[in-house]
Amino acid sequence: QGQLVESGGGLVQPGGSLRLTCVASGFTFSRYTLGWYRQVPGKERELVATIGRTDIGRTEGSTEYADSMKGRVAISRENVRNTVYLSMDSLKPEDTAVYYCNAQGYGLVYWGKGILVTVSS
Repeated sequence: QGQLVESGGGLVQPGGSLRLTCVASGFTFSRYTLGWYRQVPGKERELVATIGRTDIGRTEGSTEYADSMKGRVAISRENVRNTVYLSMDSLKPEDTAVYYCNAQGYGLVYWGKGILVTVSS
């Protein structure tokens, strides 16, 4: 059974930066597409960024970003540590949300429990 554990959230001022970390266990990490999603109360969970698998001769997974966050976030993975990161810059109050780590592959989907990011002065 796959598990994902997020860390690195918290309170940050507008314009600040934050890096979220997600450590995975229980599945073959390199063979899964990884992602970060976010959700605010009353709204659907939305994609922030994804990064593709890297076990098939690729040195780097392909990345995709939500339009609202392009240029402000970067997703990366470190297979030897079973870890995926989300670096966020120029944060805005509207980026306040619970951020979830996600892994998908072979018809399976794993979610972390989420971590709160609050952007406020």
